Amino acid sequence: MKSRFENRVALVTGGASGIGLATVKRFLADGAKVVLVDRDQKRAEQAAHDLRADSLRISACDVSSEMQVKASVAQTLSWFGQLDIVVNDAGLMVFKKLEDHTLDDWHKVLNVDLLGAFLFTREAFRAMRSGGAIVNVASVHAVETTPNVAAYAAAKAALVSLTHSTSIEGKPKGIRCNAVLPGAIDTPMLWNNPNVKAGLEVIHQADVGKPEDVAALIAYLASDDAAFVQGDGVRVDGGRLSHL
Repeated sequence: MKSRFENRVALVTGGASGIGLATVKRFLADGAKVVLVDRDQKRAEQAAHDLRADSLRISACDVSSEMQVKASVAQTLSWFGQLDIVVNDAGLMVFKKLEDHTLDDWHKVLNVDLLGAFLFTREAFRAMRSGGAIVNVASVHAVETTPNVAAYAAAKAALVSLTHSTSIEGKPKGIRCNAVLPGAIDTPMLWNNPNVKAGLEVIHQADVGKPEDVAALIAYLASDDAAFVQGDGVRVDGGRLSHL
């Protein structure tokens, strides 16, 4: 039986931990060749060591660097000769009151959470053949948010908008683009969130999902099973947003 992603090459940013790492594992299990992209080379190397997959490569890349993004995609093409799937998962948060945010804070978040996705999308448009897929990892914060994360929420809302634009311009090229909007997921980003630690954002255990839950949705959206899904933003939050 043919594997879901046989003869497909997937590139995953933020791939050394959390949702990104779970996505790397899912793609490998489904037969893809995978490029794990992460700014932290040591953590990426450790992940690759633990996975021990012949079809896995790592690329150290700061997604906010245009030169490094171009180099990462060039590496992928050099290793595997093609690029079929891009998952834009790399992200960061700044926790401050709105009046305490600086321009540097905004630039730091937007450069990674939004412009990093743009840079990889642009390079994907240049390198992908028809049948390619891009999946952006946004957040429920793009729809409903909490105090002290203005830059992050705005970046994720803009990422959903970028998803729509990408889907429109990608359709004539045969490239699909969709977004996932995770809720509370059991990752260091959740538990290190000062809002959670201070009780400003209450997390019930029943509302906490696993990285693998998000990875499963990403894999679906990247696959031929979702061939007619284009420009969507799909929540994966266990219904938490419905009762906030």
